Amino acid sequence: MEKDQKPSAVDEAVKKRRRHIYTIIINVLSVMGVIACVLLIYYLYRAGMMTDKEKMEGFLIALGVWGPLFFTVYQGVQVIVPIMPGAIGCVVGVVVFGPWMGFLYNYIGICAGSIGAFFLSRRFGRPLVEFVADEKVYEKYMNWLDKSQPVFDKLFAAAIFFPVAPDDFLCYLAGITKMGWKKFVVIILTGKPLAIAAYSMLLGLGLEWLLNNLHLA
Repeated sequence: MEKDQKPSAVDEAVKKRRRHIYTIIINVLSVMGVIACVLLIYYLYRAGMMTDKEKMEGFLIALGVWGPLFFTVYQGVQVIVPIMPGAIGCVVGVVVFGPWMGFLYNYIGICAGSIGAFFLSRRFGRPLVEFVADEKVYEKYMNWLDKSQPVFDKLFAAAIFFPVAPDDFLCYLAGITKMGWKKFVVIILTGKPLAIAAYSMLLGLGLEWLLNNLHLA
């Protein structure tokens, strides 16, 4: 029985070239995605929809069946580039789509945005984290990096489950640690519903109660 032959220098060169091409493709797609996000944010900002809840509501209603898709993408973008507080987006989702569907669209968009922030941070490293963070927030939470990875993972999970910290920034911060993709995604998917439900469902029920009482009055 013949022994397995070692890969020739030509085979190694071909594999190396393929890896190089794949790397270039990934980099190009990453840059194109970032540019697309920047253009979308610029359009929304110039239209006033990043800072005015009423304008966003009117725009989503005018979109009709495309409204849910646009809103989901918008919620993902606002996690990556947090110009408008996420809570405002949750309010808009509740008002326009109702508490249950508003929760669903918020959940999908915010989770996708959180994963996107982690990906970008892992791709571009600490300079990006420093760029997106407020100075006070950066100074407050960067000491988490001095802790062991298991301790950081527990702190991160607690912050996602009980949103008392800027969890959007913490997604960027997690990207420059040794946290694995699987653990990050599991924490996000299981931890986000609590905060989003608090904003979406409870707020929706509160608005409904308020409107009913105002109507009766």
